[in-house]
Amino acid sequence: MVMGSGKTSKTTGGQGTLQAARLPRYGCKMPNRSGKRPADLNRLAASLVEDATDEAPAAPEPDEPEKDPAAVALGRRGGLKGGKARAEKMSAEQRREAARKAAQVRWAKSR
Repeated sequence: MVMGSGKTSKTTGGQGTLQAARLPRYGCKMPNRSGKRPADLNRLAASLVEDATDEAPAAPEPDEPEKDPAAVALGRRGGLKGGKARAEKMSAEQRREAARKAAQVRWAKSR
């Protein structure tokens, strides 16, 4: 047999390399690499510490402050009557034009 020719020896029946490739090494699985690591070094360090210690991260505080209930009520009140008031102020031609534009936008989104 010539070395480097790509042929296998006759004693293994041509399957010696395939059988060796199919055997798991030391019973280990391949690592799960489905999750990406953060690009930011600080977040990467935090994720590595989290993975190493098996601790859940503390919940971050919300960025948005809570809304003022009085302002929410006032905005809702204006929103409930806004469409009717606007339509009453528009002429028939203006309402027709607004409806035509709205229909064009709806049809453009569906295609």
